[in-house]
Amino acid sequence: MAGIYLHIPFCKQACYYCDFHFSTSLNTKNDFLQALVKEISLQKNYLAKDEEIESVYFGGGTPSLLTSAEVMQIMDALHQQFTIVDKAEITLEANPDDLSQQMIQELAKTPINRFSVGIQSFNDKDLKWMNRAHTAQQANQSIALLKQAGYTNITIDLIYGTPTLSNEEWKNNLNKAFVLDVQHISAYSLTVEDKTALAHMVQKGSKENVDENKTAQQFEILLQAMKDNNFIQYEISNFCKEGYYSKHNSSYWLKSHYLGLGPSAHSYNGHSRQWNVANNVKYIKALNNTSLDYEKEELTAEQRFNEYILTALRTIWGIDLNYVSATFNKHFASHLEQAMQTYLLSEHLYVHENKILLSDKGKLIADSISSDLFVLENN
Repeated sequence: MAGIYLHIPFCKQACYYCDFHFSTSLNTKNDFLQALVKEISLQKNYLAKDEEIESVYFGGGTPSLLTSAEVMQIMDALHQQFTIVDKAEITLEANPDDLSQQMIQELAKTPINRFSVGIQSFNDKDLKWMNRAHTAQQANQSIALLKQAGYTNITIDLIYGTPTLSNEEWKNNLNKAFVLDVQHISAYSLTVEDKTALAHMVQKGSKENVDENKTAQQFEILLQAMKDNNFIQYEISNFCKEGYYSKHNSSYWLKSHYLGLGPSAHSYNGHSRQWNVANNVKYIKALNNTSLDYEKEELTAEQRFNEYILTALRTIWGIDLNYVSATFNKHFASHLEQAMQTYLLSEHLYVHENKILLSDKGKLIADSISSDLFVLENN
């Protein structure tokens, strides 16, 4: 099984923290859609012929700026070139302010069966600090309208670690999410990414920087709240009720193959990775000439090993020692066995059924642990 990701590169306004590719001008939207349909046709052979599609994900950007007719235009193009299974997970990222009752009724006519709603916070103070386009009232209303329309697979995004968010307010945000009775929650710690508006503001001193101690405290609050409310932490930032693992998210962590379409979108076929130009005009221009503007990287054994360590360790399934031994040479398995010992002794890692897993303590420093388990190129 494989997945398809569609990058819809438009937003109403720029959130201060965002470093994804997007444009706040919709002037090229029609040209983009024509180019996207053409790319779908050109990339029909990227995935193996026997790989059926079990996940289609409209990401961005803000895909909820698409009309239902535009969603159908894209889906029809995909069905012409790929085999999409009957019960495929088809997700649309949406901002709460776009999800009016009329919009939801229109989208109900499309194959979209899962919504990812960018709530971020149920507190207007936080939303204003992030420069989000919606209000807390719209956040609550959007979920209520989706449920009223009969949708039973809803995920929301929340952000913690913002300077405006106290620990008590974070608990309140989580409690509001639980009351809404959604099936999946993605919770991300705020990071100040280079070249974002937030980074510039922090550098100037007009915005307070992230407090790492408070972020760690809020992560621990998150873990406990999720356990108390029977949510499974199947990846460091992702939590779901039983049976509601995201097929899209899981495809990245479990090394499934996926095709990325649209400007800046990434693709992976097991031995190479490629990514489209992160520029709407250049993307459209190339496809107008029936060509693709992208870069490609053939992955070395070291890169494939390190990517597996980075992604697998973040998940509930962990690093499979049997997989490492079967897929990589003895040098890799020996290196991993030696490198993990310090973290086993400190109880940041543990081994269960021949799989290396993070403890709750280890989840706080997951990236550092992964880095220490990497094999260096030509080492």
